[in-house]
Amino acid sequence: HKLCGYEVDDVARGFIESRGYGSFFTHRTGHSIGQDVHGNGANMDNLETHDDRRVVPWTCFSIEPGVYLPEFGVRSEVNMFVGDGEARVTGEIQRELLVL
Repeated sequence: HKLCGYEVDDVARGFIESRGYGSFFTHRTGHSIGQDVHGNGANMDNLETHDDRRVVPWTCFSIEPGVYLPEFGVRSEVNMFVGDGEARVTGEIQRELLVL
């Protein structure tokens, strides 16, 4: 099975919905990354659009779900590299909360 952008969004969105916060996740899960930040590849999106483009090997994309309650919001972002049969986080894993 070849993975499409909307399917990645469905997994992230489904997890957040299963915890009762679905209505507070108001944007797509992520986007492709190119040389100028956003790339031309698949977006991880089944909310704003239904991106049925495949996530192909040797590309990068972001995963950045967010939950925005009336009192505050929380968002996480990791950048991923897709290789042949693998996906891996490209940066360091955040271990501490950054309060802005």
